[in-house]
Amino acid sequence: MYQALYRKYRPQSFDDVVGQISITQTLKNQILTGHLSHAYLFTGTRGTGKTSCAKILAKAVNCEHPVDGNPCNHCAACRSIDSGACMDVLEIDAASNNGVDSIRALRDDAQFTPSEVRTRVYIIDEVHMLSTSAFNALLKIIEEPPAHLLFILATTELQSIPATILSRCQRFSFRRITPADITARLNYIAYQEHISLEPDAAAFLARLADGGLRDAVSLLDQCASATTESVTVDQVCRTLGIAGARATAAMLRAIAKHDTAEALSVFNGQYVEGKDLAAMLNELCAVARDLLICKTAPKDAAGQVTSICTPGELKELLPLWSVGELLRTASILRDAAVGFNISTNRRVDAELCLIRLCEPEAAMDVQSLNARLSRLEEKLASGQLTLAAAPQQQEQALPWDDDAPPPPDDSDIPPENPNELRSAPPAAPAGFWPELVERLRTSLKPPAMGMFSTAENAPLQGILTGDRLLLVASDDFTLGIVDKPIVLQAVSEKAAALLGRPVTVQVQKGGAAPQQSGEFDKLLRFGAEHPDIVDIK
Repeated sequence: MYQALYRKYRPQSFDDVVGQISITQTLKNQILTGHLSHAYLFTGTRGTGKTSCAKILAKAVNCEHPVDGNPCNHCAACRSIDSGACMDVLEIDAASNNGVDSIRALRDDAQFTPSEVRTRVYIIDEVHMLSTSAFNALLKIIEEPPAHLLFILATTELQSIPATILSRCQRFSFRRITPADITARLNYIAYQEHISLEPDAAAFLARLADGGLRDAVSLLDQCASATTESVTVDQVCRTLGIAGARATAAMLRAIAKHDTAEALSVFNGQYVEGKDLAAMLNELCAVARDLLICKTAPKDAAGQVTSICTPGELKELLPLWSVGELLRTASILRDAAVGFNISTNRRVDAELCLIRLCEPEAAMDVQSLNARLSRLEEKLASGQLTLAAAPQQQEQALPWDDDAPPPPDDSDIPPENPNELRSAPPAAPAGFWPELVERLRTSLKPPAMGMFSTAENAPLQGILTGDRLLLVASDDFTLGIVDKPIVLQAVSEKAAALLGRPVTVQVQKGGAAPQQSGEFDKLLRFGAEHPDIVDIK
């Protein structure tokens, strides 16, 4: 009968465990010195070696001929434990035996001395699944166990374990296994099993495993069974239903160029081929994350790439993206992936997600505006935008600036349309909001004072239109603090003192309208100041 590779190549000694050298060395030292604890708690993500180390420890404490802290795997005790025939080493699945009755039966049986080996060992896997009453029943015997008893608890959710249990166990945290260690192990297994595994495919499988060696070995087993030839990256993508690097890069290239038709065309091709839509969006998000890392931390990016794209493909995509656009793209893809769990039509949801990514001008949310402004700033910095020399304009003096020169007297110049000029609201002077925020710091008390800031991502933004000042709050919390008579009165007084005229202050929560932040006004102001900008896409 065929045996799965992850079972066939399960570690049989501490030296065989991959990527957990600090834990295995500690356990070996405790066995050599005889300083063993009565209860251990192994925590960590799936596939990192918790259960394997628990079984190795059970063999090591009962081995008749241990070798440097490792079990010999040849004596009667080791063979009996390996085969599962030892009555004194019990592995319990807490997910299916989580009731108080099961733990009470375990507690009663634990009082008896072992019949075959020196130490009775209870391995309780997924211990976080135990009920509260079951934990309480287990607590006493873990606190004061008989001399012949050893408990090994394993869990992936440490936060679900009661503190009373944690305090009575030696805890070992199993870390995610590095892609390099996983790749080396996959190459070893492939060599032993006569599997032709290309180096790029091994590294790809290691990244897909996300730190779990068992997952990587299972994926290798699946991909090797699907072909009689070499296991390549393309073959892995076909077997696992992944879009692949070329298709993913093509969609991201189309999104960066705002080519909706091309992005939908590539997506439809992958859909017709039966690719998993959730995996496709997750891979797009992973590549966007890698690009963001390369943009913001290029020195350390090489060791942090997790997507299917090669460094060369990422380098090709980098010039097409700004940091703001990558943040927006990753956020939209993440939200779409979460919504897939309750989606009734995944294809429609995926297509809507791609359209939102390709058409940022169709959305007036802050993220979209920030992405567009970030694109303009990068083009300006790189010299991709053509700017003509703008005519010099006299800087507008602020009403509160005593040193400013008096404005020119143009009273003799008749307006073309006096009624139109009288009806137009006065423009907001430059620097109004920063000066207002600075003056409010001496008038307001916490927490209202902390809501007024000049930062772009501040929870409160001010929009001055004529004699009306609109305070736009980003959330209900900010709205509840600002929307108070004493706060609004202080703002009105300070604004009137700055402008030299009465000011009406209103407050509202930001919505889908552009007025929810100053980003849209910033974009419009930029376009008005530079009407001769070309090649803006």
